[in-house]
Amino acid sequence: CSRPQKVCLCPFLPVHPLKVSTCLYIIQHPAEESRVLRTVPLLAACLPPDKCKILVGRRFSEDRYPELAAVCRNPSTLILYPGAEATNLEEVAVMFPSPSIMIIIDGTWSQAKDIFYKNSLFRLPKQVQLKTNHSSQYVIRTQPTNTCLSTLECAAVALSIMEKNKSIQETILHPLQALCSFQLQHGAQIHHSKEHLLKNGLYDKPMPKNKRKLRRMELLVNNVKI
Repeated sequence: CSRPQKVCLCPFLPVHPLKVSTCLYIIQHPAEESRVLRTVPLLAACLPPDKCKILVGRRFSEDRYPELAAVCRNPSTLILYPGAEATNLEEVAVMFPSPSIMIIIDGTWSQAKDIFYKNSLFRLPKQVQLKTNHSSQYVIRTQPTNTCLSTLECAAVALSIMEKNKSIQETILHPLQALCSFQLQHGAQIHHSKEHLLKNGLYDKPMPKNKRKLRRMELLVNNVKI
């Protein structure tokens, strides 16, 4: 895991990569690559190399990424991105062929939105979302809402659904839980979601002047899905 020995996460990783039929394509925003506490390396360490492929960038054209274009045109490919057009993954998994491919965008919500809407390839696969009320265990990084999940958590839940194996989720979440525990022991603070901070009057940053961003905050406070 390339971390110092006293906070090494290797003991919390599976001894052997998980056997899964679903292949993940992680589309990673360049800003995530430099984050110290990113979760994608932990996800990759849990899976065989041919089942977790990471592509870094903002724009993905068919000319520059022919393999990705072929994946997006494959009828067994899903893209995990919530929205009005998305179907709950639990419903899709029942009828979808196996093995399948799933694309997950790794970045902040605004970065993921930018990547999704500015790359026409990502509108070719069937769009799915997770129907979950679980709070994120990635407590050392601020999330927009209480139920927003990290990339690793999304992948863990999605794979457990696609593979029909709940233990996959538990195995992949194990190193994340250890990471957060180590960081909290060494001075990190629990990060409540922006939604929690706003609702409880604890948000200590200046409110945005941009009307669109201000409206998004109002929606968070009023429990409106954004």
